[in-house]
Order: sequence, then structure tokens, then C-alpha cells
Amino acid sequence: MKKNMGTIDRLLRVVVAIVIAILYFTHVVTGTIALVLLALAGIFMLTSLISTCPLYMPFGISTKGKK
Repeated sequence: MKKNMGTIDRLLRVVVAIVIAILYFTHVVTGTIALVLLALAGIFMLTSLISTCPLYMPFGISTKGKK
């Protein structure tokens, strides 16, 4: 897969995922919404690790800097 995420995009996704995890484990969010947010946090972490966002591909979006 072609990498299409820049450093700032990846960092923001990791920060959001950490905040969601903190909210979940401190029981600030509970129930179905907590599970949905936890799944979203997992997706954010995964896409940050592989530097590719599948939703960016069909639209030709890239937050990666130009060389």
C-alpha cells in the first residue's frame, strides 16, 4: 500500500486514540458509544502505524509532504 499520511496526521490520530482509551478506562464513556469509540481508536492506531488511510485513497488525498 502506498503511504498517504503525514507526520502530523499520524500524531493527531494517536493522540485522539489515547484520549478515547483514557475516557474508556476511567469509565467516563460507557455502553455502546464506548465500544464504538474504542473501535475507532483501534482503527486510528492501526492506520497510524501503517501510515496509510484507506479512506484517503479513492479521493486522492495525501497529507504526506511533497518532496
